[in-house]
Amino acid sequence: QEENTMSKKTNGQELQEKLTWKFPHIAKDAPQQMEKASKFCEGYKEFLNGGKTERECVRLAVRMLKKAGYKPFDPKASYEPGDKVYYVNREKSVIATTFGKKPLTDGLRINGAHIDSPRLDLKPNPVYEKEDIAYFKTHYYGGIRKYQWGTIPLAMHGVIVKKDGEKVEISIGEKEGDPVFCVTDLLPHLAAKQNDRKLAEGIKGEELNIVVGSVPFQDEDVKEPVKLLALQILNEMYGITEHAFYRAEIEMIPAHKAADVGFDRSMVGAYGQDDRVCAYTALLAEIETKKPARTTVTILADKEEIGSNGNTGLDSDYVLHYIEDLADQAGVKARDVLRNSLCLSSDVNAAYDPTFSDVYEARNSSYINKGCVLTKYTGARGKSGSNDASAETMAKVIGIMEEEGVYWQAGELGAVDAGGGGTIAKLVAHMNVDTVDLGVPILSMHSPFELSSKLDVYNTYKAFKAFYK
Repeated sequence: QEENTMSKKTNGQELQEKLTWKFPHIAKDAPQQMEKASKFCEGYKEFLNGGKTERECVRLAVRMLKKAGYKPFDPKASYEPGDKVYYVNREKSVIATTFGKKPLTDGLRINGAHIDSPRLDLKPNPVYEKEDIAYFKTHYYGGIRKYQWGTIPLAMHGVIVKKDGEKVEISIGEKEGDPVFCVTDLLPHLAAKQNDRKLAEGIKGEELNIVVGSVPFQDEDVKEPVKLLALQILNEMYGITEHAFYRAEIEMIPAHKAADVGFDRSMVGAYGQDDRVCAYTALLAEIETKKPARTTVTILADKEEIGSNGNTGLDSDYVLHYIEDLADQAGVKARDVLRNSLCLSSDVNAAYDPTFSDVYEARNSSYINKGCVLTKYTGARGKSGSNDASAETMAKVIGIMEEEGVYWQAGELGAVDAGGGGTIAKLVAHMNVDTVDLGVPILSMHSPFELSSKLDVYNTYKAFKAFYK
């Protein structure tokens, strides 16, 4: 009798349970998901290792799409529900579609992620020698914390177009036995003056110089012999000269592979999870969609980290043109398709980090292991530059996830005046499409080694599957 009395909830406890809400920790609420999430993330780690640049991601995505039966999109063809097509834009972005059963005027299910990540790009004239050391000059791409890029192994990835038009793909530093490259930094014994710098200038942009050689070409009459030997080795490997760098896109990125993190292996640590975590989960959900109610448009875009500019970024009209082609095929107006469409801007958010708690507002932050994060607005300084999804859009997306048992949470990008950021959401919304951000909470975002929870990655995939259903 005493046990029954003690276990019985009071009126206040019952009311509190009814009226208040906390997002659960998935491992506590559904521990059986851990095995599924771990298995799912094995493929994800392979994707991260195989697609370290936007071009590599597109090639990898196209291989996956072709294997799943996708055909190149033909604007003059006609398609039936369940047909699958893809379109590649300049080798740096890709769109995939599964045709749905409902008419196109009922709207599309659009899912847009990006496949570019912060990095060090080579300048057009990058190779130089100073005091018997050969270097690459770089210009950083996207929002990096420059001090994080010193003294870590870097790999060289990219493409060079030769004078005769031949395209040469470069990858050095990924295979076992490959050389790697790095940015040097001062030893603490001599860093007293450097220590007085602000953290943002711990290493300055023009100090992000990458060591590529230290042995000279054997000829006493040659100026800059160390640079010459480095160029000779590159010429022997790829048949290129210094002149070729003006016709190149070369990215210097962390050379490490994706790895499990923690004794419990509950997290993935890797470069480029912003935003290839959403790209992979969206792509897999797209591929596994059979005959959806509404036609899908899955976008893996370039250039988000620098504002989505350029003709491979979402600020160009290539996605609009693709949707216009779909509308023309169906004999309807693109504007009628767009106004009834729903889009997930699939991008990551900053997970709450207890070590740096002062820049977060705990009640409205996302946390690892609590599921995919729905971000109503991004922006900065009073939501400036944000899409700010409507209540109706939020209700629709939350309803889709809860109907399929997806673990989700809500979050914003840090405390109100702590900073801010943006995604592709406002660019899709510009086409008169209901849009909201949904993705994975990430620790150490924009660093060379980001952390994600396997449970969050898995539930993001489940969210995308539900969205396409």
